[in-house]
Amino acid sequence: MTVETDLAPLAQNVAIIAAEAGVAAMEHYIKADGVVMTKEDSSPLTLADLASHNLIIERLGELTPDIPILSEESGDEIAYEMRKGWNRFWLVDPLDGTKEFIKRNGEFTVNIALMEKGRPVLGAVDAPALGKSYHAWKGGGAYRSIGGGAPVRIHVADYRDQRLKVVASRSHQTPELKEFLDKLGECDIVSSGSSLKLMMVAEGSAHLYPRIGYTMEWDTAAAQVVVEEAGGEVTDLEGHHLGYNKESLRNPFFMVSGNPVYPWHGLVEGI
Repeated sequence: MTVETDLAPLAQNVAIIAAEAGVAAMEHYIKADGVVMTKEDSSPLTLADLASHNLIIERLGELTPDIPILSEESGDEIAYEMRKGWNRFWLVDPLDGTKEFIKRNGEFTVNIALMEKGRPVLGAVDAPALGKSYHAWKGGGAYRSIGGGAPVRIHVADYRDQRLKVVASRSHQTPELKEFLDKLGECDIVSSGSSLKLMMVAEGSAHLYPRIGYTMEWDTAAAQVVVEEAGGEVTDLEGHHLGYNKESLRNPFFMVSGNPVYPWHGLVEGI
């Protein structure tokens, strides 16, 4: 397979895999299975995380057997010395928003991204409890499907056309984020969990998503492609594109913006 020339059909296949993983996670959501264990970083791990992870590993292995996979549930097992030479790999979060899953508010997603030379070029985000799925590939646009319907192309919104809408994390508030929101002044603030926050910017239901808090690379990669192909951008607080496959897989603070970009840069000084 020449990935560069086959991104469109590959994206469609990956969207199907993400949806299948979402079904696997929903089986445990419906049964209200509890937390299996707490990981070293104190984050919870459920049967749904493991079911989604195992399905994705199997399906991607069948689809692209020569492309390595880095998943949140296998990240600790793959040393940087091994993965630093990967020019192409899959970056996976089998269940983004485990805390939302446990709270049973439906705001969790399955995220699968194809990485090329440190940048995401294809992404699928599935929100099974909400009946929404998103996918995008470099140069091909961003698409959303609702209730299993046909994918429809989506675009970011222009903040100048209406009152500024800012999306913030439901489970991860920080003093720095509060400071930034105070500086923004008059705006509507909506909350959401998981990568759905980035999807809100991509589909135009929010204009800005400031992430002034802790995230990992697998939390953002798939959603970043969708935002960018919808016409938005995802950068660190200095305006640089997020880097991937770093020795530390932790992301810097970042900002997700529609088009045109809201002038946020001067508001993050000192944060």
